[in-house]
Amino acid sequence: MTTLAEKIIGEHVGREVKPGEIVITPIDGALGQDGTSPLAIKQIKELGRENVANPSRTFFYIDHSAPSPRMELSNDHMSIREFARSSGSVIRDIGDGICHQIMAEDYARPGDIIIGADSHTCTAGALCAFATGMGSTDVAVGMALGKTWLRVPETFGIKVTGKFQKGVSSKDLILHLIGKLGADGATYKSLEFFGRAIKGMKMHERLVISNMAVEAGAKAGLIESDDKTKKYLEERGRAESYREIKAENPEYEKVIRLKAAEIPPTVAVPHTVDNTRSIEHEDCRNVKIDQVFIGSCTNGRFEDLQLVAKILEGKKKHPNTRLIVTPASKDVLLKGIKKGVIQTLINAGAAITTPGCGACVGVHGGILGDGERCLSTTNRNFKGRMGNPQAFVYLASPATAAATALKGEIADPREVML
Repeated sequence: MTTLAEKIIGEHVGREVKPGEIVITPIDGALGQDGTSPLAIKQIKELGRENVANPSRTFFYIDHSAPSPRMELSNDHMSIREFARSSGSVIRDIGDGICHQIMAEDYARPGDIIIGADSHTCTAGALCAFATGMGSTDVAVGMALGKTWLRVPETFGIKVTGKFQKGVSSKDLILHLIGKLGADGATYKSLEFFGRAIKGMKMHERLVISNMAVEAGAKAGLIESDDKTKKYLEERGRAESYREIKAENPEYEKVIRLKAAEIPPTVAVPHTVDNTRSIEHEDCRNVKIDQVFIGSCTNGRFEDLQLVAKILEGKKKHPNTRLIVTPASKDVLLKGIKKGVIQTLINAGAAITTPGCGACVGVHGGILGDGERCLSTTNRNFKGRMGNPQAFVYLASPATAAATALKGEIADPREVML
């Protein structure tokens, strides 16, 4: 009887594992981004090492400040590039895109254990990889030695049945769940998602769910690998990476049951992710929005941009609302150009920025002014998250973001998707 987390960790250590025990396990990948890699590199050198254990599976990304807005960050970028070259590690530079998106596109495999010096490393759980964020020091040790320590997590089973109503997506689901659990309701747990609604989701929808598992405090957010996983990997030219992984009569600490049809378009209002409201709540009525941001490792994929373009086609954004769109990767941007999605967004009044994290992290690409409100498809709305503690960030789905861009205030996507 094993959960997905127990199965993957057990395979790596060569024996059955139980929740609560601490193990030393080999890892299949380790990543750092430009905000966390400088410290990790420093720690590797303090360990007396100049190289890493597995260069082809050690990844450095320049995505959070790309292109760099300040000389200090440019210097950090230089040090990352130099270490990646000298150690033979993989470097993904400015314009390639967000680390979590590229891990899903090019590197993560079902059954992997992946650690990253970024909390949203758990995104790869959608591919059934036990992927988790750690501090730069722990990741440095993992990079240097090719192994890490883990406490085997207890697992919450999240069963989602039925079909979503029109205008509702996996983003609404995960926001709804986080509101239900609370920001610390699943601390160090593995969330395992299953049920008809999950089974029916394509990979871009699953990635949203795993990405935001950490916003409830979870260690990982896992989904079984299946035909949808296989198709995604085939489309990425990685068919050989696929293998089926399923839980075997798992013993969950808790099971949470949700009916997809009962989940409304959902918004997280300032200043915490678990501060969620139905789109119909009074806190979401007549709320003027100065900026709509569509992007991030949560909702910056081609399908997200395509949906927004479909809603905006032949229309113009509200004259008093800025619309910023940042593709999650170079491949997303190129596909958007090829399919005419980027042209539609530009014609609607959107500003398209370099693939990467963009405005999400508050370093550049759309920092808010005092008192301004942004509705964003990102994963965090903490005070100051988008660069200004005097601003307000609301989180929502791409459909809600598109409807809001048209209206200039928080809007129900069902009204434009009839």
